[in-house]
Amino acid sequence: MSRGFSLTALVAALALAGCASAPDWKGPAPDQALQQADVPARLPAAAGAADDTPTFQWTQVVQSPRLKDWVTLALANNRDLRVAAANVQRARAQFDSSAASRLPIVGAGLNASRAPNSKGEQANTLTAGVQLASWEIDLFGRLANLSDAAAAQLLGSSQAQRATELSVVAGVLQGALALQADAELLALARQTVDSREATLKLVRLRESVGASSQLELQAQAGLVAQARATLAQLERQQAQDANALALLLGRPLPADALAAPLASGPKLADDAWLTEVPAGLSSTALLRRPDVMQAESALRAADANIAAARAAFLPSITLTGQAGQVSPQLSGLFQGGNFAYTLAANLALTVFDGGRRQANLEATQASRLAAQAQYERAIQAAFRETADALAGGATWRAQREALEQQRSAARETARLTRLRADQGAASTLELLEAERGLFAAEQAVLQARQGELNNRVALFKALAG
Repeated sequence: MSRGFSLTALVAALALAGCASAPDWKGPAPDQALQQADVPARLPAAAGAADDTPTFQWTQVVQSPRLKDWVTLALANNRDLRVAAANVQRARAQFDSSAASRLPIVGAGLNASRAPNSKGEQANTLTAGVQLASWEIDLFGRLANLSDAAAAQLLGSSQAQRATELSVVAGVLQGALALQADAELLALARQTVDSREATLKLVRLRESVGASSQLELQAQAGLVAQARATLAQLERQQAQDANALALLLGRPLPADALAAPLASGPKLADDAWLTEVPAGLSSTALLRRPDVMQAESALRAADANIAAARAAFLPSITLTGQAGQVSPQLSGLFQGGNFAYTLAANLALTVFDGGRRQANLEATQASRLAAQAQYERAIQAAFRETADALAGGATWRAQREALEQQRSAARETARLTRLRADQGAASTLELLEAERGLFAAEQAVLQARQGELNNRVALFKALAG
């Protein structure tokens, strides 16, 4: 074999390896993806909605400076985000390894051997030079498709990182709102305890002089105990909410975190927490969600794996070779005129493998069916979450406004009942019942407002791309 022929063969092999590549993957069109998932093309109508939903970030939704600071802390310290970032690095390294498998492995070595020569005499052979390990010419794209699958997995890991980030941001927002609600409910509970204890003292004085009955005294004592139990429950809830928020932040809460929401900054009833999330009407906006895009990446990887499994049925071409100095003695190894090389090509086709390749192909096809179902399931879940949040936008507001009217009525009822009780026209039991209703109404309004703000967070998470 001449040197020119060998170099020509090597160049041709490189050209063939370079031409072999996985075909460009084209995912399902947006309308087709929605149709396959049996999802309506339009989201439930929302007031003031546009035809489409623009891409937005959490910084466009959060207005409270304290919330922004806590989200920033979580993005820097949350351990789930660090795990997601490490997973992306691992997927990137696996992609680099897969891409490198398409390139030849060239090494350098010094070999020594002793074997009979053509005359039957034992002879020494020393070689030093470069070596080409068994290199598969990817003529049919098997390695290219495996590399494309690794690229899709890398993209999926990146989308998983984005999904984790969205979950952390939403968790911090809801955790901070929970702390604010805890602070306001605790203030209301402490005020109620103080008021009921003062009333209990008055009822005891009246009972001692016969102006109130033992029944009224026990009823007031029961209300005080109820308020204290509620206070203990809210204190426990506040501590648990603070612990949950600290876990999301990845560090302990600031020392004033429990008191600061009430001491400074807006109350839940104010509009300085979160803006209204822009919600469009087209369901195609859901396809930009990171969890949906992650499922689409898994579908792309499954297609590439099927193509690689099919290519395994075709012949494989491998090259091996080495080039360098050859000499029977070490002293003459690097003298001129001792250069030699070998280049070998192998064409192999597996005839019988017990059905291994067919089973592998069927496994990849089954994985593709699962990936398709998971992709459609991700779209369905995205539509459900968005539809729920859109439905909650108007209904939470209506519920809160109705509860505010109920609270106003309860306040007026309590005021009038107290006036009647002071004039002797209403019994102590009637006054106690009015105060119990007012306390419940105050709690209900705060909880409804928290639910309304949490729904905004849910809509942000459902639509953020």
